[in-house]
Amino acid sequence: MIRIENLSKHFGEVCAVNNISLDIARGEIVGLLGPNGAGKTTTLRMMTGYLLPTSGTIRIKEYSMDTETCAGKNVIGYLPEAAPLYHNMLVYDYLDYVASLRGKRKEERMPRLRELADLCGLHGIMHKTIGELSRGLKQRVGLAHAMMSNPEILVLDEPTAGLDPNQIVEIREIIRRIGREKTVVLSTHILSEAEATCDRIVIIHRGSIVADDRTETLKKSLGGGQRVSLALRNACAREVIELLQSLEGVHQVDEGDSGDDLLVFTVSARSSDDIRERIYRGIRTTDWVLVEMHQESKPLESIFRELTREA
Repeated sequence: MIRIENLSKHFGEVCAVNNISLDIARGEIVGLLGPNGAGKTTTLRMMTGYLLPTSGTIRIKEYSMDTETCAGKNVIGYLPEAAPLYHNMLVYDYLDYVASLRGKRKEERMPRLRELADLCGLHGIMHKTIGELSRGLKQRVGLAHAMMSNPEILVLDEPTAGLDPNQIVEIREIIRRIGREKTVVLSTHILSEAEATCDRIVIIHRGSIVADDRTETLKKSLGGGQRVSLALRNACAREVIELLQSLEGVHQVDEGDSGDDLLVFTVSARSSDDIRERIYRGIRTTDWVLVEMHQESKPLESIFRELTREA
């Protein structure tokens, strides 16, 4: 659906995007994740034809954005971070105007506006002036604008920036609904947003891709050794630590916050091998009660910080 090869963008001596390559399949929700200034917005602007690359190629479906820019743009809906809205217009009038710009005949506009009002939750505000809306509602109007021509690809730049927690959840849900039928590419520096919304995460740092995979795969492949959390009753902390440290593959055992009759431990493995069976077999030889055991992965926040921290 989208193929980016050896893409670079220079602003004078500043390299904003450095030779990145990326394939995005039909139906994926892909998050470009990175700190401020990493090159996310520049990448999206080149992808949507608003900026020309210094070098490299972009193909949207079968169209080259070098030579078939208009054809490529016709299959993309784009919502920049600051939605380009006319604040003195009513929501209905604005969306009707956008529909006319997109070439929709008068008899086609009302059914399309109803569809978008359903999708983006606009029914209660169609009669309001855009300028009096909250930022979250303005983002919904911007989404409806981007979706007006029913594009196959939706590109969103920081879609939840500046929203309150309730508005973030609402926008996420709209994006997930859209993602059932469309290819969605969004940029963000909010880790929870990427993890909750995206099928796949591409981490960008200083204009280069430093990681690209599904969230859980990233956690497993970049999270280092496995960690297992367990809770025990009728046990002595010292004896538990001695037994667990004696098991093959165990690197470290840490005691957590324990209750009156419950001991909690975190067991770190030397590799990504699954050590839960060894832990269970070791505990089974005792009279301790295993209340809980589950495998932990390194949080996405830790992986993100390791990949994007300054040298």
